Amino acid sequence: MQTPSTHSFEGAGLSCIRDDRVLFEQLAFTLVSGQVLLLEGKNGSGKTSLLRILCGFREADAGTIRWCNDAIKDSRFYAEMAYVGHLDGIKKELTVLENLKMALALSDSGHYSIDEALTKVHLTGYDDVLVQTLSAGQKRRLSLARLLMTGNVLWILDEPFTSLDKQGIALIETLMSEHCANGGMIVLTSHHDIDLPEVDVQRINLS
Repeated sequence: MQTPSTHSFEGAGLSCIRDDRVLFEQLAFTLVSGQVLLLEGKNGSGKTSLLRILCGFREADAGTIRWCNDAIKDSRFYAEMAYVGHLDGIKKELTVLENLKMALALSDSGHYSIDEALTKVHLTGYDDVLVQTLSAGQKRRLSLARLLMTGNVLWILDEPFTSLDKQGIALIETLMSEHCANGGMIVLTSHHDIDLPEVDVQRINLS
């Protein structure tokens, strides 16, 4: 993980049109290391569309996005960004350990070891368990263990609290706080009102 205050993520004049309907326009934000950007709004307001634009998965209809003052098409952005969407992004036919080994192989450097990541998400002892036998909440926590191992600075998360109980939500909030304290930054959508008292949380409401 890089030292705090060394990264910036900026959007300016962002607009998105879907099916001839303007979801948002002239949207702007500036995020630096240690901060969280929470996207709020009712279903269909454009939260997931905005996340996909911020990830570089689709083009904005107008506006620019910059990572550390460079366009996000620069390969550096993709090396330092990690996305977890509605799907957990894990292979259900593999074991927990096999999934994490695969994630580690695709990462330049791991921030946590496999054992450390499993401990952080309360999945110690599940190494040889097939993912398809895990509960929905356990699968969600496994997908977040992958984030911890990558060492990516920017986390972009679409409804990360889905399928989690109160303890699971509190766990993920703790991991988010630690990530920001270590110089990371997070963009997320959530219907759950996040509790991050030590973190500077910015909000954009798309309703």
